[in-house]
Amino acid sequence: MIPTETYRTQAENQWCPGCPNFGIQTALKRALGALDLPPHRVCLVSGIGQAAKTPHYVAAHVFNGLHGRGIPAAIGIQLANPELKTIVTSGDGCIYGEGGNHLLHAFRRNPDITVLVHDNQIYALTKGQGSPTTRRGEKTRMQFDGVKTDPAQMLATAIVHECPFVARGFAGDIPGLTAILQRAIAHRGLAFVDILQPCITWGNHPVDWYRERAVPIPDDHDVSDRSRAIDLALEAPDRFPIGVLYERESRPVFGEDHLIERQEKALFKLTTIERTVIESRVERMRISPAS
Repeated sequence: MIPTETYRTQAENQWCPGCPNFGIQTALKRALGALDLPPHRVCLVSGIGQAAKTPHYVAAHVFNGLHGRGIPAAIGIQLANPELKTIVTSGDGCIYGEGGNHLLHAFRRNPDITVLVHDNQIYALTKGQGSPTTRRGEKTRMQFDGVKTDPAQMLATAIVHECPFVARGFAGDIPGLTAILQRAIAHRGLAFVDILQPCITWGNHPVDWYRERAVPIPDDHDVSDRSRAIDLALEAPDRFPIGVLYERESRPVFGEDHLIERQEKALFKLTTIERTVIESRVERMRISPAS
């Protein structure tokens, strides 16, 4: 086991004091340590937002991209270097809002990445607008008379699309979240974890409100039962079942058959000459007229 201090950085932390993001950061470091993943074997990818600052505070490879674009960047990184554990860690606005299209297609494609969504049901960095998971009727700094739409049900959507690992965690339960993240990161294929992360500055509910509604999934839950998993997912936003909702043997992993195996070696192992040859082939395909 690698000590969590190994993942410490010198970056100045800009989260609010007491922010539940600190709990997610701690759980992530503990999970990486328990899996014996040194910093050089991990790549953290994010978009824009408070949650998207997480890679700055964890020693690892980092790609901090555009708002909502963490998932396609992570897929490219994983294809180029499958030996890395590539983890997307960003907020509900970034991944469900601006990046919702990328998440939907990731469910279909099943890349070998982990997606962690810090779900505070608000846009926190931009001071409290409603996000895709804000409850109907909640008043925000933008929706003055209350949100008029129902929250997105992304966990149920993931299960419908046969995402092979779907879970929900709670930032207020660090040991429980650590166990979920460890299991998700070790999973081969797409692992998707929605993490309740109450915003203590702009959110409409305190941490205790979430704690009362964050209910552990019973130990006898059959994670292969798709219908039951969807029912559990749809209990939100009134209560939030915590734990692994759905897990199945992974479908074929995106890119392994038609990209990595065809090249005989991953992109990061190619010599400069080999990369040039591949780039030339791609360019010829791009400019050739359709047959």
